[in-house]
Amino acid sequence: MTDKQKKIRTPLSVFSTFPDFVEEHSSVIKESLIALLICAIGDLCAGVILGKMTFFLETFPGLLVVIPGAIGMRGNIFGSFASRLSTNLHIGIISPEFEFSEQLNYNIFASFVLTMVLSLFLAIIAKMLCILLHQPSMSIIDFMLICVIAGIISNLIMLPITMFISFKSFEHGWDPDNITSPIIAAFGDLFTLPAIIASIYILKALVFKDVILVIILIAIALSFVYCYRLSYETNTILKQSTPVLLLCSFLGGAAGSILNSAVETLLTNPSLLTLLPLFSGESGSLISILGARLSSGLHSGLIEPFTKPEGEALHNFMICFILAVIIFPIIGLLAEGSSFALGLVGVGFDKIVQISTISGIILVAIMITLVYYVSITSYNRNLDPDNIVIPISTSITDSISSLVLISVSLLILGALI
Repeated sequence: MTDKQKKIRTPLSVFSTFPDFVEEHSSVIKESLIALLICAIGDLCAGVILGKMTFFLETFPGLLVVIPGAIGMRGNIFGSFASRLSTNLHIGIISPEFEFSEQLNYNIFASFVLTMVLSLFLAIIAKMLCILLHQPSMSIIDFMLICVIAGIISNLIMLPITMFISFKSFEHGWDPDNITSPIIAAFGDLFTLPAIIASIYILKALVFKDVILVIILIAIALSFVYCYRLSYETNTILKQSTPVLLLCSFLGGAAGSILNSAVETLLTNPSLLTLLPLFSGESGSLISILGARLSSGLHSGLIEPFTKPEGEALHNFMICFILAVIIFPIIGLLAEGSSFALGLVGVGFDKIVQISTISGIILVAIMITLVYYVSITSYNRNLDPDNIVIPISTSITDSISSLVLISVSLLILGALI
């Protein structure tokens, strides 16, 4: 190859050498695909559970507004937690021996406090959106208690799972950036809905709900102040993550409002209701992988924060598209197949695959650009991308995914029915 040809050749030329590109990045694609498939199993279980939650959705109006935000919040908080662990493992700040340390303890406490604060905020946002959009809803006390109790239950499950996956993947020579975010998102999706159901049963058993809520509010406020003052690490996490996660909770609530406005269509098409957590979860996980890889690339110097993406950044974009083309038809088949197995009326395998695949490609095309510029902007402003990129990108993904999926569904079903 001549010098002139080398200058002309860009990373985008991988289109002309696609097999070589796939072979070169086969380990990344394989690790990410395995993680996404594991994530799909968790999301499928969440979808089946959601499909069976019609009684709760009718008994507690407005609950559907909370669900996307609650699912997204688990992924945002613990995805960021995992991303920080991954970065610290890569650069040697945290030992891969799975030993508790001051740095690890700070991350654990900050993640717990963030979950409690964001659970309260999500409840308030859900109630406000229901009022503004004139949608029926439960009381603000019920919203708060359901969100906080579900947050506590999820915390007790997700913190040890996140640490176990992060350390074990690193110990076995896998890149945590390719593994942890989707698998943690899968567990978050899997346990969030049961946690919400459990919180509803606990809520029904409570006698003095007002008093209990006041005690919870005081405890959360004191914990936040203590965590903020505890160390530079916890101060940085709260200072950088809280505003971002508040925005993410609002976006999650907005996604829930979009779903709530189309609740009748969803309830009459069980396979679409099952597809929702699958599509949202896989989209968020895919974008989380991209965000984590960009974050680690920026920290390690493999990716330069240029205005125009190039080199390794473009390679990561291509990997994202390859994974999307593989995974989105699969989750469509899973959603329709589960509906068929449960004896529910679906929309048809051909239609569900079209809906899932077209929606996924549109979503990924939008999100890779957004994630890249959020990454380089936060990095250039001396903000840790681990605290910024995954929460913002997955929350925007949740909101856009609901809108894109419903829009494409209505378009295809309207055109084909």
